[in-house]
Amino acid sequence: MPRALGEVPLPHDPPAFGRLRVAVRRHLRAHPIDDVARETSRSRSGSRAEPAKPAARAKPATCGVSGGPDSTALLAALLAEGLAVEAIVVDHGLQAGSAEVAERAAATARRLGATAQVVRVDARTGAGPGGAGAEAAARDARYRALAQASAGRPCFIAHTREDQAETYLLGALRGNPAGMPECGPDPADPAHELRRPLLDVARADTAAACAELGLEPWTDPQNSDPAFRRVRVRGEVLPLLDDLVGGTAAGPLAAAAARVAADSAALEDWARGIDATDVAALAAVPAAVRTRALAHLVRNRGGRVTAASLSDLARLVTDWHGQGPVDCGGGLRLARRAGRITEV
Repeated sequence: MPRALGEVPLPHDPPAFGRLRVAVRRHLRAHPIDDVARETSRSRSGSRAEPAKPAARAKPATCGVSGGPDSTALLAALLAEGLAVEAIVVDHGLQAGSAEVAERAAATARRLGATAQVVRVDARTGAGPGGAGAEAAARDARYRALAQASAGRPCFIAHTREDQAETYLLGALRGNPAGMPECGPDPADPAHELRRPLLDVARADTAAACAELGLEPWTDPQNSDPAFRRVRVRGEVLPLLDDLVGGTAAGPLAAAAARVAADSAALEDWARGIDATDVAALAAVPAAVRTRALAHLVRNRGGRVTAASLSDLARLVTDWHGQGPVDCGGGLRLARRAGRITEV
């Protein structure tokens, strides 16, 4: 085990930080990364870190860092496990002093031995069609910035077990229970890979790990603002469920979310292999696959995916009685012609 991370000394056998390191180690074993530089190689005794000899083309991985406890602890664990990492700090500019918070986060990353860059964005441009809320706009802007700054490299994100549970509940309230995959495409750029090694780690462990390392992470005031639905789920719903089950509800909820994510990924892979313009091919697959294939078609043609348009498109396949074209937004109109789904 290295004695220090950059300028930050490591205490002997810190328990919470040790759990984060184990999670990162398991993730890297299950999902190896090609052409990513290794910062250190340890001697057999594990007591001394020596300079590694990375491959000539190897580049550091990236890690989204906000300055909060989750991302700060993840960055430290990645570095402790020998990865060379570039911290990407996104300044949304939505709060007073956000620039100073971003610079402090970058400074902490450099103290830990990472390189760092601050990317400033206008989160208001992240609003989707029809107008997204501030939280969704900030998330979309952040993902776009991370994808651009990572430049094709995998990017680590510090979502924890509680984040996974909250995602599942919030999705269920919209009629679509959701989960985050451990490895998966970036919502802003499907060609960009996001990695979430802490999905089985409790949020309390990230805060405890920072304390063990003597780090003082930033506390985002929005994380206690009840105007955000996720904050109310975190502060009111999950504690109520803890009381109901007589334990920690986040664990089983996160496990359910992981299964949903795995099922969804399998269905997405199946759907990508379907010719979504071929009515016969669409009719031959289950509805869950057909819907996803049609959604890919709409996105690829520049339209906007909505529940109403997908339902109308599915009826072109399964309930055909000569109906007219379906307006898919963005100027895209799709119709059934001679057994094909075509633009009109």
